[in-house]
Amino acid sequence: MTVRTYINKHRFWVLVLIVSISGFSQGMLLPLISTIFERDGVSSALNGLNATALYIGTLLVSPIMEAPLRRFGYTPTIIAGGIFVIAALLSFPLWKSIVFWFVLRLMIGIGDHALHFSTQTWVTSTSSKERLGRNISIYGLSVGVGFAVGPLFVPLVDIYEGLPFIVSACLSFLAWSLVFFLDNDHPEVMAGDVVQGRFISRAKATVAVAWIAFLGPFGYGFLESSLNSMFPVYALRIDIPLAMVSLIIPAFAAGGIITQIPLGILSDKIGRKPVMLLALGGSSLAFGGSALMGSNAVGILIMFFIGGMFAGSIFSLGISYMSDLTPKSLLPTGNLLCGIFFSIGSLTGPILGGYFLEMQKGISYLFLFSLFLGVLFIATWLGKNPKRLVKS
Repeated sequence: MTVRTYINKHRFWVLVLIVSISGFSQGMLLPLISTIFERDGVSSALNGLNATALYIGTLLVSPIMEAPLRRFGYTPTIIAGGIFVIAALLSFPLWKSIVFWFVLRLMIGIGDHALHFSTQTWVTSTSSKERLGRNISIYGLSVGVGFAVGPLFVPLVDIYEGLPFIVSACLSFLAWSLVFFLDNDHPEVMAGDVVQGRFISRAKATVAVAWIAFLGPFGYGFLESSLNSMFPVYALRIDIPLAMVSLIIPAFAAGGIITQIPLGILSDKIGRKPVMLLALGGSSLAFGGSALMGSNAVGILIMFFIGGMFAGSIFSLGISYMSDLTPKSLLPTGNLLCGIFFSIGSLTGPILGGYFLEMQKGISYLFLFSLFLGVLFIATWLGKNPKRLVKS
């Protein structure tokens, strides 16, 4: 068996490896650049604004991402995304400038979105219905593990400021180089105005059949960005030690890692909607419990871990749910919309969280998470599974 044949036989695991390295790069960049800017005396407001470049890049490129995927296929799109990411990572040490680094983070947002959009569509298009939840949960788990490992490489900045960027670029190159061995493939195409028409037409058609599934990616983006950006501010205001804050936030991710695959397999057996309701309802109760803990750091950590066990899977559950509801010919649009809704949630979380902290000083900030997840639970519970517009 040749190397090419072996790699193509294990294509799913190659894609999982690539997205784990992508998650690693993103997980490293957020705290790394924030740390560098903080040491250089950059204001927290400007620091936070610079961090939004990743999500802005995703939103900017989303409307035009589907056409090249349909025309050129999966492997060229993944390779193009890799070139963007690796070039940007190697450019960080060249010139330290807030504006220049903002542009580089835009490039990484574009490249990572090309990667995730292509790999998600490839996995959802080729997975059997019986194994879809399992495969997507493994996909989500690999991103989560990579994201969790990334911050561990931030201390390399003390050896040489550019070293973490170089290490991340080398790992990305090694992972992306495997794509050159994969046989190219294209998304399924059907004749019809909806599929062949403009992005807006396809997006409307996809939202009409799968809107309920996009609540998961939106909710996860909101939670992830709010927890990483605004919770530390709230925790320090209620006198929780910084050392405990650095443990509480990863506790949420750890909970999600543990239950990601079991919940995905469960959704294959009993359906996506019941498991999504379990995830949203359980996490809403957990964050409500954390709000009642006051400044008890250990109690909040435990509740965050439990909340992560439920809510840590809502992104991958949303992708699986979308794949169930969407015709294969519209799967690229559906995966694209998952990324868009995630980015909208990521941008909304810190803004709404900051406003809540300023306006509701007598109410625990953690009630916002409980209320938000409760609203998503009600919307999912009341939402009916629409009939497909186009048969796959």
